[in-house]
Amino acid sequence: MPDTETHVVVGAGHAGGRAVEAMRGAGFTGKIILIGEEPHLPYERPPLSKELLQGRPEAHTPVRDDAFYAENDIDCRLGQRATALDTDAKSIVLDDGSNVSYDKLLLTTGGAVRRLPLPGADLANIHYLRSLDDSRAIQDGLGDGKRVVVVGGGFIGLEVAASARQRGCTVTVLEMADRLMGRAVLPEVSEAFLALHTAQGVDIRLNTGIASFEGEDGVTHAVTEDGERIPSDLAVVGVGIVPETALAVDAGLTVDNGIVVDEYGRTSAPDVYAAGDVTNHLNPLYGRHIRLESWQNAQNQAIATAKTMCGDAQHYSEVPWMWSDQFDTNLQVAGLPESWDRVVFRGTPGSADFIGFQMTGDRMVGAMSVNRPRDMRIARRLIGGDKALDDDALADETVSMRDLMR
Repeated sequence: MPDTETHVVVGAGHAGGRAVEAMRGAGFTGKIILIGEEPHLPYERPPLSKELLQGRPEAHTPVRDDAFYAENDIDCRLGQRATALDTDAKSIVLDDGSNVSYDKLLLTTGGAVRRLPLPGADLANIHYLRSLDDSRAIQDGLGDGKRVVVVGGGFIGLEVAASARQRGCTVTVLEMADRLMGRAVLPEVSEAFLALHTAQGVDIRLNTGIASFEGEDGVTHAVTEDGERIPSDLAVVGVGIVPETALAVDAGLTVDNGIVVDEYGRTSAPDVYAAGDVTNHLNPLYGRHIRLESWQNAQNQAIATAKTMCGDAQHYSEVPWMWSDQFDTNLQVAGLPESWDRVVFRGTPGSADFIGFQMTGDRMVGAMSVNRPRDMRIARRLIGGDKALDDDALADETVSMRDLMR
């Protein structure tokens, strides 16, 4: 690959950071330009809703330190936003009016938080959590006796609720659905985390929507759809993200619930690639396009796509996996089945110690564990494999999970 070639990466989050690292690791000696809206070098996002909110600034985890980018001649243009993409001219326009030309382009623009179009939603002390600065702003508002309302009982909302409670806050969670994390986990997992949060003093309100916020200089109350006014010194809204596709849409790339890419990260435009949360990517294991919002996908898809851009074609084909830590409890989810015949449990469903295996015929298609990371490591290897599995052996605690691999 000629050393005169220029690779541009738009999006300096976790995916962008791993991508430029992988390009140099693949032996690419051309120019690399990393463009990011935030003023920070790439960093990992999991601590934002957990350790950082709990007052542990040392948990901030840059992908690489400043020296790495200097030593590897990576041109980091931080605090700049890409406003237009011209795929014919192979150029990017930045918000300062400058143009950046590329030979190959990687879009790792991630996602933007869903915002609530409600009365009072623009009051001070109403937060969304996506960036390091967001996390720091929320952290500054937490402390003993502070009244926190969390809108959304998904992963982020519950992680924020747990962190706030550990900081001594009074916490209320408003969730429109009839169970927690309902779109992502089994009912038994929802039951376990409802019990966990309730035992820790979090006030969980299911089947409860938010109608508005009240206050003058800042929020003082969250008003539910049934008219209840809940006192609040601070509110955090966690109702999901949407892929940040505006640049791709305006440039005419194929977009459908994310930038559509193949298993190599290639978009519909020549020499334009995409990776991470922003993509709706073809996963050969499932034979369909999927969009994922996870640490694993942001990192590993970006690495594979970066290597492809450097001439070493690497298709991204992994069993999806994610985790959440809330209080002292670890949740892990693996696989992305559209359907299953039944669930086989090892341990007591709904407790603080079990794993559920989603089965189709005699094959495992998914798994969810509560405080069973060792079992999950084996389950991840069994999912999508050709190993015929027996329900009784899966459920039998006296049978080692490792024995199921044989």
